[in-house]
Amino acid sequence: MKKLFISKKSEETKDIYTKIGYTIDEYIDEKIHSKMDKRLQLTEFFNIIQDIISNDTIKEMKNYRQHCNTSCYKHCMQVAYFTYICCKKLKLDYVSATRAAMMHDLFLYDWRKKYRNIELPGLHAFVHPQIAFKNASKIFELNDIEKDVILKHMWPVTFALPKYKESYIVTTMDKYSACLETYYYIKHKLIQKTFYRYAYIFLSMLLFRFI
Repeated sequence: MKKLFISKKSEETKDIYTKIGYTIDEYIDEKIHSKMDKRLQLTEFFNIIQDIISNDTIKEMKNYRQHCNTSCYKHCMQVAYFTYICCKKLKLDYVSATRAAMMHDLFLYDWRKKYRNIELPGLHAFVHPQIAFKNASKIFELNDIEKDVILKHMWPVTFALPKYKESYIVTTMDKYSACLETYYYIKHKLIQKTFYRYAYIFLSMLLFRFI
């Protein structure tokens, strides 16, 4: 199997999720992978989505925020990776699910109302799956599972029930990733505040010594 690890000299090294190929231990949870060969897992994962992440339209997702300071591209990459692991363990169609997960938020606009430069036919949460599906369909020929995953990944916010087990996996990993991204964002902010607080105390003590 061809290895697809990203060169450190590539621009993709700025993206933590495409650095997985050569910084495995930093991103892989032993509880998830157990004794599986992590490197082979990651090679297969990137083989599955290679043509997707090489596409210029897909790369445009890097220009739009999804949750907090996470781009749509990073979010989709994370959902795709978690989907790959879960679906493979459950012996489902992990290839279709992983590919669809990488495209599930291909809506290509800033969904925050004050930054939005397009008119939507409804609330973003309800309409963006159809927009992502339309965009993905222009680039790739989607199978039935991929179509269902993209169109119904917002369930239960949207009412149409997913048709396939793979769709339920993706919608679950989507919510999990959103929570994870929000958690790390808040944690980072708290650490920053703690740092500034201690820096202020330290500088105050230094100043006190010279008064």
